[in-house]
Amino acid sequence: MSGPRWDTEGRNWPNRTASRFVDTPGLKWHVQVAGDGPAVLLLHGTGAATHSWRDVLPLLAQNFTVIAPDLPGHGFTTGRPRQGLTLPGMANALIDLLAALGARPVLIVGHSAGAAIAIQTVQTQGFDTPLIGFNPALTPFPGLAAKLFPSLAKMLFVNPFVPRMLAGIARIPHETTRFLRRATGSAIDARGIAAYEALMGNHHHCAGAMEMMASWDLEALSRQLPQLRSPVLLVHSRGDTAVPLSSVEQAARAIPDCRLEVLPALGHLAHEERPDLADNLIRQFARDKQGEPA
Repeated sequence: MSGPRWDTEGRNWPNRTASRFVDTPGLKWHVQVAGDGPAVLLLHGTGAATHSWRDVLPLLAQNFTVIAPDLPGHGFTTGRPRQGLTLPGMANALIDLLAALGARPVLIVGHSAGAAIAIQTVQTQGFDTPLIGFNPALTPFPGLAAKLFPSLAKMLFVNPFVPRMLAGIARIPHETTRFLRRATGSAIDARGIAAYEALMGNHHHCAGAMEMMASWDLEALSRQLPQLRSPVLLVHSRGDTAVPLSSVEQAARAIPDCRLEVLPALGHLAHEERPDLADNLIRQFARDKQGEPA
């Protein structure tokens, strides 16, 4: 069994008409590009793919050129970055993708781990591109579990049976819905559930997500936050069961030009639960920082 296949799992993929495949060194990217205007880059979180932005993308595409890739190890993107699925590896791979597309985003929006990749990317480029992080995972979580997790993820990743076991569980009817509800605190629509089922039921996708978590070094990233030149908006949700608010508050205090907005009632997948709200926040921030269209 290979990774998710475009002609089967991707047959009813959200915003499929916006999809294209782009080659860069070591990778064949699945990327969705839609709209016209200033470029906005959307980066999904661990274990997700472009479907995470399924309802945000067409809203933003009314005024922006929206670029949303499947990150390496995820979805329909195949291959491997030169530095693996580390933060620097992901950032350099994204820089290659943007060069291949001839795009320089005026704004980068990341969800969860995608926010960390966004910060690493602008730091690597030396740019001050405005950034938005939805329910961002930017600093090590407090407590013993945070110290144990990287080692645990590495041990699980090197065991080839673990991704297969997780994929098998995900294929049990309704198990993906239950898992997402427990893990994120979010209740999302049927289209979103179907996309997560297609991904999480594939052991190659599960292995990619696990390798990225095992390769993560949030302590190194957190040390970079005080040097970040970009204006930043962090958006968190009180119902998020994946990322604690305290860790986002810690990141907001460390970033020189940062505003934190906390949403009530939503979970870790707030941008999927309320795409209209996410669209409004992105547009307002773009207008405030770049004078871009609302």
